[in-house]
Amino acid sequence: MRHLICSFTLVLAITVVNAQPALVKVKEGLLQGTAKNGLSIYKGIPFAAPPVGELRWRAPQPAAKWDGIRMADKFAPEPIQGAAPFSGKSEDCLYLNVWSPAKSPGDKIPVLVWIYGGAFNWGGTAEPGYNGEKLAKKGVVLVSIAYRVGQLGFLAHPELSAENPNHVSGNYGLLDMISALKWIKENITAFGGDPGRVTIFGESAGGIAVSMLCASPLAKGLFVGAISESGGSFGPTRITTYPGENMKTLHDAEAAGEAYVKGAGVSSIADLRKVDADKLPGVRGLAWPIVDGWVIPDDQHKLYEAGKYNDTPVLIGYNSDEGASFSPPKTPEDYITAVRNRYGKFADELIKTYPSGTGTVAKTARDLTRDAAFGWQTWSWATLQASRGKSKVFYYYFDQHPEYPVGSPQEGYGSPHAQEVAYVFGTLDASNPQTSKTDLNISDAMSTYWTNFAKYSDPNGPGSANWPAFSATQPTVMYFSQTAHTGPVPDAGALKVLDTYFKWRRSPDGKTGVQ
Repeated sequence: MRHLICSFTLVLAITVVNAQPALVKVKEGLLQGTAKNGLSIYKGIPFAAPPVGELRWRAPQPAAKWDGIRMADKFAPEPIQGAAPFSGKSEDCLYLNVWSPAKSPGDKIPVLVWIYGGAFNWGGTAEPGYNGEKLAKKGVVLVSIAYRVGQLGFLAHPELSAENPNHVSGNYGLLDMISALKWIKENITAFGGDPGRVTIFGESAGGIAVSMLCASPLAKGLFVGAISESGGSFGPTRITTYPGENMKTLHDAEAAGEAYVKGAGVSSIADLRKVDADKLPGVRGLAWPIVDGWVIPDDQHKLYEAGKYNDTPVLIGYNSDEGASFSPPKTPEDYITAVRNRYGKFADELIKTYPSGTGTVAKTARDLTRDAAFGWQTWSWATLQASRGKSKVFYYYFDQHPEYPVGSPQEGYGSPHAQEVAYVFGTLDASNPQTSKTDLNISDAMSTYWTNFAKYSDPNGPGSANWPAFSATQPTVMYFSQTAHTGPVPDAGALKVLDTYFKWRRSPDGKTGVQ
């Protein structure tokens, strides 16, 4: 009898652990997800039609309805990216995933929507580091969305612009994000989420996309808050792009698209649509969003100066040694040559502000790349919104790393690009001897601030160190460095020197002869 009771108890425990959540009704049909650790999880939900065939290089179209019950228990393939082979990847890639702690559709839990990074050329939602469990357990519905990348996400071409009712092309990946946000607004109630409290967040290209969505009239009303990790897009356009000056005009992007079509060995977009996705050539350099006049109306710095943006609270920041992740120069001489090639008449002043060191390249040299690509973008975003907007700005600096021994290869290094993602998602490997208690504490603090921001449009809450809003009179930054504590804007003087460069680049003199 005792054996039977124990067996029944074991079966009941297994049934509870593996219990399926209730069916969810979205506009396209019924979904069946899985249950884990008190969460309902739904993966591989289509939010738009597959962008294949005649829909390649077109704005996303509505997803088809289905009969019966659709299983939502595994991730969809990642988008086509990089170069062949494309194992596990597909042009049919417009899907999203949901982790929900809700007990009923009426719970109205705030929503966090994740946009992955990858330089707009790589990425997907199935990365283990993007597991939404820990954030959802802190009281949000976590959604991760996919979008087209590379040549399939950002190819501009005169023929594509001609067939578009707005006479533009090239920003299909951003349109995918906007389509996903519209789907979320229409359907998230079914998962217990609140469509009126949607916050977007992303890192690197995802953080830059968040910045662009904050400036896009097409995204107006689709979110009430934005978090950008190592993002921002406030640099001017130029033909030859650099980190922090990545944007092209529609005209220049169309010219690059014509060269791409020619290089593919076809004579028209119609012919290129017939080429299998895995036979498409890669792009030289990086595919990137463009200032098309519609999705992105203008230079984002100018839009913010004019108050033409979606004024929502923002939480924005970057890491201390971003420059270590972007082909840092091997010698001081290489650094000086690269600065002269990019910055022209400002090169000497910037070399003085960001000195190269002797023998080996100093961190101060790497910090020019950090600030041009991320630091100045974040600082500009914060100062522009704080001076012209109504919504609060919360500014952070991530510098969580061991103190590396003198003479070691890592001496003088800080926190590289993307390191903070695992801290935010709570996906650090706690069993790894290199993961310290301080790391876990910082991770808990960051995930709490991020989810508080989704709940209250403010990261502050009980038990957390106070995080003041950033302003011109109180330019306070939250540092994540062994503890969560406040401090001044890092290298503020250097950022102001870099700001003079970007102002010059926007002037008639700065535009002349710059490719």
